[in-house]
Amino acid sequence: MVFPRLIFPSLQQALVTERVIVLTGMRRVGKTTTIRWLLEQIPTANKIYLDLERLDYRQVFQDPNYEAVLGFLRSLNLDVEQPAWVALDEIQYVPNLPSVVKYLYDTDHIKFLLTGSSSFYLKNLFTESLAGRKLLFELFPLTFGEFLDFRQVPYRKINSPLEAVYDPHEYARLQPYYEEYLQFGGMPDAVLTAGAADKQAVLQEIYSSYINIDVRTLADFNRLPELQQLLRILASRIGSKVDHTKLSTITGLSRPTVLAYLEFLERTYMIVRLPAFSASQDRVAAQGKKLYFYDTGIANTLSRLSEGAAYENTLFNQLRPFGKLSYLSKGSQVEIDFILENLAGEAIAMEAKTHPTPDEERRLIRLAERLGLGRAYLVGRYPTPDYTRFLWAGSIH
Repeated sequence: MVFPRLIFPSLQQALVTERVIVLTGMRRVGKTTTIRWLLEQIPTANKIYLDLERLDYRQVFQDPNYEAVLGFLRSLNLDVEQPAWVALDEIQYVPNLPSVVKYLYDTDHIKFLLTGSSSFYLKNLFTESLAGRKLLFELFPLTFGEFLDFRQVPYRKINSPLEAVYDPHEYARLQPYYEEYLQFGGMPDAVLTAGAADKQAVLQEIYSSYINIDVRTLADFNRLPELQQLLRILASRIGSKVDHTKLSTITGLSRPTVLAYLEFLERTYMIVRLPAFSASQDRVAAQGKKLYFYDTGIANTLSRLSEGAAYENTLFNQLRPFGKLSYLSKGSQVEIDFILENLAGEAIAMEAKTHPTPDEERRLIRLAERLGLGRAYLVGRYPTPDYTRFLWAGSIH
């Protein structure tokens, strides 16, 4: 059974274009399932799927004679004289693959669906070779709505997080699922695994695969223990500003090496560095960035997150699909956790609170008004007695 993902409609619409469709994202985030589903939506039998984790397939596409590659596709009963589709999974294993795809796309008009486990690889190698010929999509861990879909739990879909007003009945129904999502995150295999110990084992295996396969394949790092130490330190600093000098001191890595590692971790979908909200780009750069992980479950395997850190990291990932996110800082203190700029261009202040209170709401509204922001909301994890004017995070699907 294939569960729906939010990206499915956009991918299906892309099929009518003439461009190569490229899907990237972290390992085990569901790219293979997604690309197989997309291939099934194409109304023709003249299509094939190939997994480049297989060594024999890799050898075929590494052949410098591209006509030999075409001959191999013909041997699989692909009729290249008719409209044809080829889905190639895990393309990062074949460094010259963009050139092969460009040749077959330009010469024989074969349409391609491609997946790879890192934008670090894809954006670097595809910049020139497939310029103007590709559509790049990114697949992330499950949103909370997708989590509920995978668990076959009904819920009311929303178009904006501002619709997630606290409802005691919805809270009672969905709160156990939300607590599970907070602890174990949204990696599909972990979501579909029963039992806390087994979920934790799945997350550990995903992390090990990232280190032993993606990092070793995509990077030329010779200090993997230090990289893993850096990851554990980052997990313990979720929601804090990134201090490169301090990270360098703690890990023993040079500052340029720390910067290179952070860039790699971000471009391989492990971490996110959230910019400050400001009309001045120079001021944004001066204020630095706050750190989050794309998956709270992975972060929890690296460091036992506090309740506040796990909640803030989860809320970041819940809000991200709804618009451009930043944080607001005044002086040396972070004043507002998230500023959400929606499609209408409105900047909305949103503060994560485990137990929201009326005093905190009044403070946030005053601060938002003073800074010229439109609206301001507390987003709570738990309800507070006699206070219900907050957004409940478990209703942000």
